[in-house]
Formats: sequence, C-alpha cells, structure tokens
Amino acid sequence: MDHSTHHSAPEDDGPGHPHGHVHGHGTTWATAMQATLHCLTGCAIGEILGMVIGTALMWGNVPTMVLAIALAFVFGYSFTLFAVVRAGVSMKAAIKVALAADTVSIAVMELVDNGIIALVPGAMEAQLSDGLFWYALLGGFAVAFVITTPVNKWMIGRGKGHAVVHAYH
Repeated sequence: MDHSTHHSAPEDDGPGHPHGHVHGHGTTWATAMQATLHCLTGCAIGEILGMVIGTALMWGNVPTMVLAIALAFVFGYSFTLFAVVRAGVSMKAAIKVALAADTVSIAVMELVDNGIIALVPGAMEAQLSDGLFWYALLGGFAVAFVITTPVNKWMIGRGKGHAVVHAYH
C-alpha cells in the first residue's frame, strides 16, 4: 500500500514515528471514529469488568469506580500494545507507543462516561441486575464516543494519539 499521499519524509520524524510516518492535517472522520471505537472497546471491557467485580465484592461506589477506571486503562492500552507487539516491536517500545496513542483518548472517554454515570439519578446505587445501571453505562459510552471522536481526529491530524500506531500497520 502506498502511504506517500498521507505521510511525510523521514526527516520530519518525531517521537513515536519510527518509520517516517507523520500524519498530515487531512485526517478523516472515519479514521477518528475507528480509533475511538478501538479505544472504546478496551475501555468498555475494562470498565464493565471493574463494575462487575466491585459489585460482586460489595464494594462501595468509589472503590468500584477506581477499579473500573483502572481496568479501562489496562484494557484500553492492551489492545494497542498487543497489536504493536504483533507487528514486531519490542515490549518496551510497544508500551511507549500504547501510552502515546491512547492516554488522552482513554482519559477523555473515562471522564465523560463516569461523569454521566455519576450525574444520572440512581445510577450509582443501581445493581448489575437493574436496567438503570446498564442504560447509564451504555449511554455514557455513547456520549463518550461522540465527544472523544473529535478529540481523536484533532490529535491524529497532528501526528499524535492513534497516529503513532499507524506507523506499525
């Protein structure tokens, strides 16, 4: 695949661009949505797992949310980490790529999603068997996707965020 139409020369390399792949400002919404969906998938798995574990252990709201957010970051990073390692990058370099690619996206997504859960009346007290729990969580994910996509588009257009992962495709 010819990448010359959307990558600049190697002398323009910055951190996280080992093969001269620096993305221009013409990032598409489709690319941003794909990056956001990738991030959302890892975040959702981690967050739901954290909520299930915290609820099953009868933890309070704060420790459950802390666990859910921590697992959202772990799973969010792991999706990128494993893809980059599969591309032949060392684990140390892959961790740097995952941190550069996903930190802002995951942070925005978690802030929005957990903010919505905290603001929906009764959602924090809802149990896993309650529809309110799932509606608030899934609604939070949907709003987080809508808000995080333009953030990712802006970052990718500047060679940051998920743009650093594209050097390994």
